Amino acid sequence: MSASLTASAGALRADSISKAFGGLKVFHDVSFTLPPAGLLGVIGPNGAGKTTMINIMSGRLPLSSGQVLLGDMRIDGRPVYANADQGLVRSFQQTATFAGSSVEDNLIAALRFAKRDRSVLERLAPLLDRFGLIECWGRHAEILPYGLQKMLGLTMALATQPKILLLDEPAAGLEKSERSNIDAYVGFAQREFGCGILLVEHDMDLIRRLCPQVIVLDGGRLIAAGPPGEILSRKDVIDAYLGGADEEDGDAQHS
Repeated sequence: MSASLTASAGALRADSISKAFGGLKVFHDVSFTLPPAGLLGVIGPNGAGKTTMINIMSGRLPLSSGQVLLGDMRIDGRPVYANADQGLVRSFQQTATFAGSSVEDNLIAALRFAKRDRSVLERLAPLLDRFGLIECWGRHAEILPYGLQKMLGLTMALATQPKILLLDEPAAGLEKSERSNIDAYVGFAQREFGCGILLVEHDMDLIRRLCPQVIVLDGGRLIAAGPPGEILSRKDVIDAYLGGADEEDGDAQHS
């Protein structure tokens, strides 16, 4: 089954992608398109292969079959740095910062990785202020509260000025009161940087608030695609979630 969303130059497209580890099929024949500057939610029960799919798209894992295209360029099988050079950057479920380095130095490291200059930090200033990171500018990242570490890692991804952001459960581990920061982050990334965003998330309230379109993975296949209000009321989607566990053990093993 494929999700046929509007495709154009600069779109991220999965074309009949499949991934297996030995005899274990993680997902099979999945197709969808993320339009430039669009926002697509990806949901599904635990072990559905969502993190594995992000790892493939970012270059961390090879495909078993199919292809991933960014515009007209095939990007599956390319190194992470090569895809980052093309503007495709991913986040991680856990915090992704450099221990022993300050908030400022973490952001500068992200700039250096993407060959950006410090002027990007000026563009990020409203977001850094919103998250409370400016007042922690000189503090080591590892001593910050988890929520601040998470937002620093997300801001580092945005500092690379990506065209496409692959967000892997950005709300994971955040307190309920902190989750509005994800709304602010996604809105800022799209408004100020024109990012297309593929959002993998278990927080259905967040999906409903942010995503005009979602796709659902279950049992290695794409079982539904469309607006969240419609998709999240479908019996097969509800049944898929009721059959899931509390932790994404399957994805964690193949991430």
